Amino acid sequence: MRVSAKADYALRALIEMTRSDDGRPVSAEELGRRQEIPHGFLQAILADLRRAGVVMSQRGQSGGWRLARTPDTVSVADVIRAVDGPLVSVYGLRPEAVTYNESAEVLQHVWIAARRSLRDVFEQVSIDQLAAGRLPKAVTARTADEDAWQPH
Repeated sequence: MRVSAKADYALRALIEMTRSDDGRPVSAEELGRRQEIPHGFLQAILADLRRAGVVMSQRGQSGGWRLARTPDTVSVADVIRAVDGPLVSVYGLRPEAVTYNESAEVLQHVWIAARRSLRDVFEQVSIDQLAAGRLPKAVTARTADEDAWQPH
């Protein structure tokens, strides 16, 4: 799986919103500055997140962006889906919609299993946990194995 720049930037911006102590909206300029995210790209990402109901904007002098839901109810999977679409797709189709001939149909099971594995991690981790720097034990356990850190 490739993590897109959009997904990475979206998660970093949401962490910044959550860590904002006073709960007031944070401007896109400030979010971009704190995380070194290009402003134009960030604006497009925030628009995607707004359409998905993850963030909301507030106009005016004290305007900016804030979470539309509590950070413990927004998962990494929610964010990735908002900015990139389904967690796994094959030629732009969801794995259950892909059809193969008899000799290759087993591939569909691989794509479904991969999606399930991603869900096992991405749906367990919330923005609140990321902002607090604490991950679920099931997720940290996956990083305890030295092999997890090795490129293959």
